[in-house]
Amino acid sequence: MDHAPALPLAADPLDDQGELTRLHPHYAHALRVQTTLMALPALAGALVLESAFLGAAGFPSGIIAGPVLLIALALIIRIPSRRYGARGYHMGGDRLRVVRGLLFRSDTVVPFGRVQHIDVNQGPLERFFGIATLTLHTAGNHNASVSLPGLGEDLAREMRETIRAHIRRETV
Repeated sequence: MDHAPALPLAADPLDDQGELTRLHPHYAHALRVQTTLMALPALAGALVLESAFLGAAGFPSGIIAGPVLLIALALIIRIPSRRYGARGYHMGGDRLRVVRGLLFRSDTVVPFGRVQHIDVNQGPLERFFGIATLTLHTAGNHNASVSLPGLGEDLAREMRETIRAHIRRETV
């Protein structure tokens, strides 16, 4: 079940400043799992370092692994929700606007007339959470592809078909 409107089309085809649609809530969960998987090697390394070197030197246990675990937990809790909140999109009559970024903000507008082909991708984690990434490949070499992760799978496929239909109308 998608929580975003089916296809938020703007009344004015030149309206790029419409209200942004939030991504599927499962995207935040997928980011949290991804961050956890990335933190595990650091925690394992801290445990190995602590057991190999500090146990023999008489240091108390947890002196390295404890702070690493606290930092990992802070990152797992805070970063995914911030990344989720910093993303959104707006689908107008003839363009897609994608906004993303925490530290470095990016606001990209892709006119459908420049789209060469469209992909809907899912990795194992995305499949588990029922989400997908819509990727628009455009003509040109700078930012030649724009990805919009965190869409409900059905919505991503519906958006792909809507964009394809618009491209077909333009070429006829």
